[in-house]
Amino acid sequence: MHKTQEEKTAYPEFPSTKNDEDIMKVQQVHDSSYDYKGRIPLRASTGSWKASFFIIAIEFSERLSYFGIATNLITYMTKVMHQDLKTAANSVNIWTGVTTVMPLLGGFLADAYTGRYFMILFSAVLYVLGLGLFTMTQYITSLKPCKTTPNSCDHASKVHEVVFFVAAYLVALATGGYKPCLESFGADQFDDDHSKERKQKMSFFNWWNIALCSGLFVGVTLIVYVQDYVSWGIGFLILTITMGISVIVFVLGRPFYRYRNPHGSPLTPLLRVFVAAVVKRNLPCPSDSSLLYEVPNSAKFQGRLLSHTNRLRFFDKAAIIEEHESNGVALKQQSPWRLATVTQVEELKLIITMIPIWLTCLVFGIGIAQGSTFFIKQGSAMDRRIFKNFEIPAASVYTLTAVGMITSVAFYDKVLLPYLRRSTGNERGINILTRIGIGMVILIISMMISALVERARLKASLQGKIIHVFWLAPQFLVIGIGDGFSLVGMQEYFYDQVPDSMRSLGMAFYLSTIGVGSFLSTFLIIMVDSITGMKGGKIWIGKDLNHSRLDYFYWLLMIIFVLNIFVFVFLVKNYKYKNVHRSVAVGDSGEDDKKVISV
Repeated sequence: MHKTQEEKTAYPEFPSTKNDEDIMKVQQVHDSSYDYKGRIPLRASTGSWKASFFIIAIEFSERLSYFGIATNLITYMTKVMHQDLKTAANSVNIWTGVTTVMPLLGGFLADAYTGRYFMILFSAVLYVLGLGLFTMTQYITSLKPCKTTPNSCDHASKVHEVVFFVAAYLVALATGGYKPCLESFGADQFDDDHSKERKQKMSFFNWWNIALCSGLFVGVTLIVYVQDYVSWGIGFLILTITMGISVIVFVLGRPFYRYRNPHGSPLTPLLRVFVAAVVKRNLPCPSDSSLLYEVPNSAKFQGRLLSHTNRLRFFDKAAIIEEHESNGVALKQQSPWRLATVTQVEELKLIITMIPIWLTCLVFGIGIAQGSTFFIKQGSAMDRRIFKNFEIPAASVYTLTAVGMITSVAFYDKVLLPYLRRSTGNERGINILTRIGIGMVILIISMMISALVERARLKASLQGKIIHVFWLAPQFLVIGIGDGFSLVGMQEYFYDQVPDSMRSLGMAFYLSTIGVGSFLSTFLIIMVDSITGMKGGKIWIGKDLNHSRLDYFYWLLMIIFVLNIFVFVFLVKNYKYKNVHRSVAVGDSGEDDKKVISV
């Protein structure tokens, strides 16, 4: 066993003896990552929690900024820009949809060309620019919504609307690069072939969401309070300064990170498999999968080898070795559009089998969209006084979602997970899709509660009474608990089950479920209004809450969610997880054990 020239250059202090090379192998991380100087990273000084804490910190800041804008956006549009409820809700849903669909582009570019670290930096600069533009709309006279005070005009100026939406969509564009890369970059700090770090990565997703919820909590309490009762300008200025500081903190963590090189479009290998399978469509699939083509593990630079599965056997034809390719020279010279490896075939199968799961997760995105639109608007029509002379902003009720999510995630990670690991022998405690399904069931309960509370609010309103905002507490708490199961589960699923070269894009798939769910929510609102307004009927979503029937809309959502959960359960029963063939470093001992592991 000899050191490569790269290892000799990077670590000249290690002598070229087999024993010292074995020690060095244990100390280094051999997962295709590199440190900030381009060397093979040392386990003791890079990655793991020491690196992920910097990344979790900037996630807190980003979520603080995002929710400081998103949860109060409908209030700004109705009170400052004077839009009606339906227009404002659709504007918020479209913006939310864009912010969570754009990651598909950002994730693709990061995986294919820029790498995650530089995409995060670029997006952070865009984020600061967008927040800065928001701030300018409040302090530069020509950009303000009204020439005097916001309450002295019937509608905002066109210039303000244009600049405000430019700022909003700058933030949406920044989120497109930020979100898919930041979380996957954090997960990259843990070595999947090291048992201790692999378990730490499972906890990383839980604590990542606690940081997310903490940012949400501060955003919808402190920031929203400042916006509603002090000044929108000061609120935006706080967000701009905080984001600027967080970028500096992120850069300070550079020596501790583990990086991965982009290797071109991750979609090209999938297309090659499809083309090769079509070209060889008339060949019979061999009954013995060992006859299919695969490269040695040592020859595979990026990613890990996947074991063969019997699903979607048609694509196995792409890995069939034809007679004229049977010698080694011919195999190496064969076009990748004609011959694919078993791993490449399995990667395509993974993506195809994920599509139905992704479609069923869209319904969860519809439920989440209600929390930042109609739930908030319900709060604005209720008594929000906590003490005699202290009234909370409507958007601050959203903090209960964060409380529910933090509680469920912390309980799962610290109490439930250790017990489940012991009882099931599964490192994850329960399977990823089971965790998502639990969250979907909880979402159904949340919609039932929402419908009952809105009916009580509307009944009281017709009697000239105003009920207290804490009536909304159960639906916010329950939907937060559901998020602690489904959202964390979806993050793990779309990170772990995609091909290794597509992990940023995988996180974008997760985010797109929320984004497309927001678009579907807008579509449902339009359809419901069109149908209920036919022949002069009373539309369910009117100009304001007291002229609407949101309770009927929530019952409709509950029915849709129930039908969806049946489809999801059917898919889960027949789902096969990724089978990874890898060498696992057991703990810190350095002993290698080759296994096939479902992840």
